[in-house]
Amino acid sequence: MSLELFNLAGKRALVTGSSQGIGFALAQGLAEAGAKLVLNGRDKSKLEQAANTLSTEGHGVDVLPFDVTMSADVRAAIDGYEAETGPIDILVNNAGMQHRAPLEDFPQEAFEQLLQTNIASVFHVGQACARHMIQRGKGKIVNIASVQTALARPGIAPYTATKGAVANLTKGMATDWAQYGLQCNALAPGYFDTPLNAALVSDPEFSAWLAKRTPAGRWGNVAELVGTCIFLSSDAASFVNGTTVFVDGGITASL
Repeated sequence: MSLELFNLAGKRALVTGSSQGIGFALAQGLAEAGAKLVLNGRDKSKLEQAANTLSTEGHGVDVLPFDVTMSADVRAAIDGYEAETGPIDILVNNAGMQHRAPLEDFPQEAFEQLLQTNIASVFHVGQACARHMIQRGKGKIVNIASVQTALARPGIAPYTATKGAVANLTKGMATDWAQYGLQCNALAPGYFDTPLNAALVSDPEFSAWLAKRTPAGRWGNVAELVGTCIFLSSDAASFVNGTTVFVDGGITASL
C-alpha cells in the first residue's frame, strides 16, 4: 500500500532542459515511476533524440521546445499544450547553465545570462504551469537547486547567487500556492558527473579534492537523484512544501 504513494501512473511531467544530463536522468526516472513525459529544451533535434531513446524503452513522450528565458514563449507553449494535449501535473524546473570566471573579471553579459537561465526561467515556467495547476487544485513543482544553494566556491559567485535564489523562490511558491493544493520544493544536487561539470570531472586535482571534501568520497551518479525527484513529485510528499532537499553525499553537512 505504501509503495502506491510513489506511483506516478496517470500523471504528466514536464522537465525543462531534459535532452541530456540531470534533466534526462530525472525524466527517465519519472517515466519509470509511471509518468508520461514532456521533454523541453531549445534544440529540437536533441530533444527528439532523447524522446526516441525513451520511446524505445516503452515510455510515453512528447517534446515541447521553447526557450525558458522568454516569458511570452513559455506561456504560449504551456497554454497551447494544456489546451491541445492535456494537463501538466508535475513540473521539474531543471534548465540551467554555468560560467566560471573570477568575480572581479566576471563578464556582465554572462552574469545576465545566468540570471535569466537559472532563476528567471524558474519564475516563467513555474508561473505558467501553476496557473493551470491552481485551477485544478493540485500540482507538483520541483525546482533544481544546487550544493551552491548553501555553499560557495571561487569563480562561480553569480551561479551561487542564482541557486540561492532558486531556494528562496521555492519557498515563495510554496507560501503562495500551497493553499491551492500545490507542493513546491527544490532538489539540490551536490557534485555529479554531468556535461555541465565535464571540465571538473576531467581535472584530477579537483576530483581528488572532491573525494576528500565529500563524506561519501566520490562524485555522484545522476541516477542517485531520481528517488528524491520521484518522492517530491508523488503523493508521498503531500505535506512537504517549500523545502530544499540536498542530495550531495554529505558535503553540506560537514566541514
